[in-house]
Amino acid sequence: MVVFRYDKTFDGLLTTVFDAYSRRTFPEKLLAEGEPEPLFVTEMHRVITDPDKSGRVWKVLEEKLSKDVCGMLMHVWLSELPESDALLFRYMRKAIDSVRSIATNYSDDDVLSVQKIARKVGRERHHLMQFVRFQKAADGVYFAPVSPLYNALPLTLNYFTDRFADQKWLLYDVKRRYGFYYDLKEATEVTLDNDGHLLGGKLDNDLMAKDEQLFQDMWRSYFKALTIKERLNPKLQRQHMPRRFWKFLPEKNSGI
Repeated sequence: MVVFRYDKTFDGLLTTVFDAYSRRTFPEKLLAEGEPEPLFVTEMHRVITDPDKSGRVWKVLEEKLSKDVCGMLMHVWLSELPESDALLFRYMRKAIDSVRSIATNYSDDDVLSVQKIARKVGRERHHLMQFVRFQKAADGVYFAPVSPLYNALPLTLNYFTDRFADQKWLLYDVKRRYGFYYDLKEATEVTLDNDGHLLGGKLDNDLMAKDEQLFQDMWRSYFKALTIKERLNPKLQRQHMPRRFWKFLPEKNSGI
């Protein structure tokens, strides 16, 4: 069995594709650093991530595939599903070797898998844009904790920087313990040293702006006033508003 080790980054995966073609040896297994080796390894290659190599591979893929399909590949990577890197490796290899685009070859299991996973991640991106609720912190920064099923937060940056371009904000993924801070010019990736208190989905009272709790109470009152209890449909509500987002929504703390 031929095994390649790499750093589990997207650039590292693209470099893996480059090395495979350069060596004319294609891995049967992709491993991260520190992962135990399987039995019967006949060859082990350690991939050193190289931006030049990864850029060359990506350029070839952009020539072979449409912009939307290249976006699908990134969606699959951000899914963080087991073996998604192996799926992408096979897809990229088929795309590079084919004389025409493989995007509509629905008889290929890898093509179908990439589309299905990409759609799931795309839906999670849409949910984030729907259900993010900012809370105003004492320093004036608008803060929103999230915990998406997939690592879809990077896919929402263009939307939030465009829609909320006139205010400083911090979107933070409490599940993956990183986020993006927007300073009115650009969004920068950040991590917080002490983020355990964010798991409940709400800023501590001492970190919250004085008028934030008032606005949250007003929003809950507005939401409650619009609700027609006789027409409540919890099953349909869970279908359109996944329960994993509820703890981050002030209106769901109203008991409705």
